[in-house]
Amino acid sequence: MWERGHQTAAGHAAHTTSPNLIYHGGPVQTAPTVVQPIFWGSSWSSYSGDEITGIDLFYSGVGDTSYAGTNTEYTNSSSQPVSAGITPSAHVTDSSAAPTSAPQTSTILAEVARLFPHPTANAYYPVYIDRPRGRAQYCAWHSAGTINGVTVQFGFFFKLDGDPGCDPHSSNTSQSEGLAALGNVSGHELSEMLTDPQLNAWYDSKGAENADKCAWTFGPQLLSLGSGQTASSWKIQGNWSNAAYNSGQGYVDASKGQVIGCTDGTN
Repeated sequence: MWERGHQTAAGHAAHTTSPNLIYHGGPVQTAPTVVQPIFWGSSWSSYSGDEITGIDLFYSGVGDTSYAGTNTEYTNSSSQPVSAGITPSAHVTDSSAAPTSAPQTSTILAEVARLFPHPTANAYYPVYIDRPRGRAQYCAWHSAGTINGVTVQFGFFFKLDGDPGCDPHSSNTSQSEGLAALGNVSGHELSEMLTDPQLNAWYDSKGAENADKCAWTFGPQLLSLGSGQTASSWKIQGNWSNAAYNSGQGYVDASKGQVIGCTDGTN
């Protein structure tokens, strides 16, 4: 389980045999999303690894890419599509002690509110703590809330160094295993935040969002994000595409010998 906080209200999802995502009436991110990473924990201030700079690079390069474009087929009630635009902000470090166990969504929202009491409306605040996953059954999650009457989206991420359960086994040797793991789950939660920001927009009849349906399903090559100083390569799972499924396109599932509706935008 990668995400906590997404619940399907009883009776909301239509009964269907189709695996496709269903629209439940909520908003999607139709304008470019401001992303404000937060690194929370006492060890981040003296950290010398590649995870902080690497996550900054990820958000600087992911906007308006073919990968981000996998989300744009999904629309709001006015038929406005999800925007693939990302406006990254410089990360903020909070050197106070992060939670020692899996936090509630309210704890992460309170952390965002403490650092940003007057947040940007509809921005996304992914929070990266310096604690390992332990026995938690997920690598990350996303949710939404309000701060002083302003709606925001936020995410939560454990520190995934040496965590085999969250390791995408990237072939990019210039990245640490911890950064590769954070990059993959950051893409997962970003995609779900864009298409289901308030947990009432796009998910299937079982409550799975677009990235949930393609968890640990990867294309044949690393994804190139950004250009110039923001250029970077990542192993990131694909996202579910209703259009790809309906037209028999997407990744090939070698175990089943058939095409499935997951795509990273390159296939």
